[in-house]
Amino acid sequence: MKLVIVSVGHKMPDWITAGFNEYTKRMPREAHISLLEIKPEPRTTGKTTTQIMEAEALRIHAVLPQSCRRIALDEHGSQPTTRQLAAQMQEWMREGRDVAFIIGGADGLHESVKQSAQQMLALSTLTLPHAFVRVLLAEQLYRAHSLMHNHPYHRE
Repeated sequence: MKLVIVSVGHKMPDWITAGFNEYTKRMPREAHISLLEIKPEPRTTGKTTTQIMEAEALRIHAVLPQSCRRIALDEHGSQPTTRQLAAQMQEWMREGRDVAFIIGGADGLHESVKQSAQQMLALSTLTLPHAFVRVLLAEQLYRAHSLMHNHPYHRE
């Protein structure tokens, strides 16, 4: 199973890249995390927020693997506990399908991306910077995988 994080945004600050890379390198081969960065739509073109999100949605749809499970990150999605996320990850591994986590840009995800997803996931009810979400998601995936394998990283 491959875990793909599709995220609007590129040219991230060094601390974002370092944090993301730290957790991805800890993941074992059977749960590898990869990142597909989507170029954000320029905000200086006079386009409306909806038009910007539509343009970003087209880029997202173009790179998503066709047969993967799609999970859109959205503040209105379900909020699993770490144990529940680990159980979901175990189920995904049993299914054998790749999983794509989709992170929107500064304005969020267009409705078409949300509707194409099999699941909506919220990491918090707080509004989080989209760049930081990729680090937080990578850490939570690592934590869930650690929990599945009784690794001491996760403590309760």
